[in-house]
Amino acid sequence: MTQSADTAWIVEQAKSIGFNLCGVVRAEKFPELEHTEEWLARGYAGEMKYLHDPRRTDPQKSMSGVRSAIVCLLNYQTAEPLTTDSRVQADDLEPRGWISRYAWGEDYHDVLRDKLDALNVHLHKHFPEPFEARSYVDTGPIQERILAKHAGLGWLGKNTLLLNSELGSYFFLGVILTTLDLEPSLGVNELPPPDLCGNCRQCLDACPTQAFVEPYVLDARKCISYLTIELRGAIPMECREDMGNHVFGCDICQDVCPWNRRAPVSSLPQFQPRVLPSAEKNASRNSPAMVEDSLYLPRIERLLELSEAEFQELFRGSAVRRAKWRGLLRNACIAAGNSRLAKGSAAHARLCDLLTKLTASGDSVLAGSAQWALSRIQ
Repeated sequence: MTQSADTAWIVEQAKSIGFNLCGVVRAEKFPELEHTEEWLARGYAGEMKYLHDPRRTDPQKSMSGVRSAIVCLLNYQTAEPLTTDSRVQADDLEPRGWISRYAWGEDYHDVLRDKLDALNVHLHKHFPEPFEARSYVDTGPIQERILAKHAGLGWLGKNTLLLNSELGSYFFLGVILTTLDLEPSLGVNELPPPDLCGNCRQCLDACPTQAFVEPYVLDARKCISYLTIELRGAIPMECREDMGNHVFGCDICQDVCPWNRRAPVSSLPQFQPRVLPSAEKNASRNSPAMVEDSLYLPRIERLLELSEAEFQELFRGSAVRRAKWRGLLRNACIAAGNSRLAKGSAAHARLCDLLTKLTASGDSVLAGSAQWALSRIQ
């Protein structure tokens, strides 16, 4: 991959700021963007109305005068086990929930935005001519993974995520759209990295809810990440059991991907699991110590007892806030119903007590979810 002096300088600056990879691409309407309307027409976006924004089909519509896109990649892989590891399977004594790895630490929007802003400062010092540059981290009508592919950072896998042969897929993508006319990272005769998924179907076959209609096509309405984060109403009955202990997001299609088996681990403290402080009221009930609860496998009981005020406090600066208090408790109810908690134990009694209280909630979604859970474990 040969690059112009300016593009090579941008890549070097991005890496000095902490990004793992960086690439530059023309802000064009790439072939993959042409499939967006068909995907939306099939209803696969569910309730995510923002995906219908017409600007998502063409970067030129996102920013006046845009010429180039700078795509930056930041690894968030952590050392804790994957969902496929036996150490994170359902606990008969103390049911725990799974929060997607990307949400264990600080909100990635903030972490990436700070780094993109720092890169933007370097750009304005380096280029003398007047120009505009705007940063995006899942906050605008940009399909980052498609721009990343054509910037040479990877290929689009069968699970629809960007894959990189060295970094796997546990990374965030941030984009700077700019009016600067930059030379692309890939030369005129260079193609994006080839699709190395081959005949592998592990991500497709491992999905508990069978959310992949076919390779490279996701029906978000069945995706556990959508169900636990984006869906605001009740979880469909046909999906509840298959959700297992997931309370926020899902990593399964990444955890089984061979390209993630040797993915490097990030040392950034911002992405390490956030610790949940203990609650005095639980200590008085002689429940297990809370001080070791974190966003890595939090106890279902700990989540079910959260008040809305406690939720706002504990998850300040966390991506988990996206699900909102009501959504997280709804998901915790479903996870409780899928637990294998032994009847007659103190933990079983506490869980049933919490669920019973939620059945009296004025919120029909919460009340219904709690009732479903009780019907499964009592």
